[in-house]
Amino acid sequence: MNEALLRSLTPGVLAILVRRGADFAAAEDAVQDALVEAVRVWPAESPRDPKGWLITVAWRRFLDASRADTARRRREDRMDEEPAPGAVPAVDDTLQLYFLCAHPSLTPSSAVALTLRAVGGLTTRQIAQAYLVPEATMAQRISRAKRTVSGVRFDKPGDVATVLRVLYLVFNEGYSADVDLAAEAIRLTRQLAAAIDHPEVAGLLALMLLHHARRAARTAPDGSLVPLAEQDRGRWDTALIAEGVDILQAALARDRLGEFQAQAAIAALHADAPTAEETDWVQIAEWYDELVRLTDNPVVRLNRAVAVGEADGPRAGLAALAALDDSLPRYTAVAAYLHERDGDLATAARLYAEAAQKAPNLAERDHLTRQAARLNSRRSR
Repeated sequence: MNEALLRSLTPGVLAILVRRGADFAAAEDAVQDALVEAVRVWPAESPRDPKGWLITVAWRRFLDASRADTARRRREDRMDEEPAPGAVPAVDDTLQLYFLCAHPSLTPSSAVALTLRAVGGLTTRQIAQAYLVPEATMAQRISRAKRTVSGVRFDKPGDVATVLRVLYLVFNEGYSADVDLAAEAIRLTRQLAAAIDHPEVAGLLALMLLHHARRAARTAPDGSLVPLAEQDRGRWDTALIAEGVDILQAALARDRLGEFQAQAAIAALHADAPTAEETDWVQIAEWYDELVRLTDNPVVRLNRAVAVGEADGPRAGLAALAALDDSLPRYTAVAAYLHERDGDLATAARLYAEAAQKAPNLAERDHLTRQAARLNSRRSR
């Protein structure tokens, strides 16, 4: 069973059902039923037209559910006839569906969560990690969003800011290598940048390209993480870096600074340094100050503590870190790094071991465990 194929077809199938009059929650349920049926049937008999097959099955599931619900009988009378089996035009509805999910009846946070779950292919756990909330809380938020839009006509697309937030989170999840969605997020952001003249759209595209340019160097052949300072910069994609920098410079020239442009500026400074030692940490710390002003985001403040530690010394970084909530994801790992920079190897080793236990994925856990073992080995010599 080709799970990647199913994931790629899902947004288009869902968009077609919504356009044909299905409310979002019912359409999503019907598509999920069709995917389950595909998993059962396709290994034995793969269809010639997978998308057309999914549309047909999902539409039948939707009609069956509609007929069983007396409250929806009026809508059933207005439904078009079932689409005939056969080839389906190759139309990409994904970006349109992102806008439709960012419905004005939803709060921005609920719209982002719903889109990530229904269109982006992320699990509730992954979305909860991105929002720094418990999985149960996120499950309730997504359920409330579905109830809110149930029966709503999707004729009022949401705003650009919400769509950008969704694309950013999808890219981040793909870039973490837990789910490979980074390239898809870049593709959709390119489409959006071509359709909308907006500096933050350009800023997000630049940020994605600059981060994606380093992807080949982020892992060793055995799959282990390679920290930025230790990456082989010869493996970075210089064409993507040049494109990202050009897009960013054009956006910054419009003097309408936003958080994605500021993040892209930080990524550009990393990309511009020939070696880790030549990184302009003073400018990076200044850009983090701008990000704090724009977002007041706790994760931004955490990253700023690292930059301050590099620019002004580890004691300054630890002082910035002390002002933050120690329950933040990766707080302990940052504390371990700054204590190591300050020469306190015993504390750093202990904190690396603690951080490994809290790591959100196996690759990060293994990396932090190796860091703890490395320091313990140095101390025992």
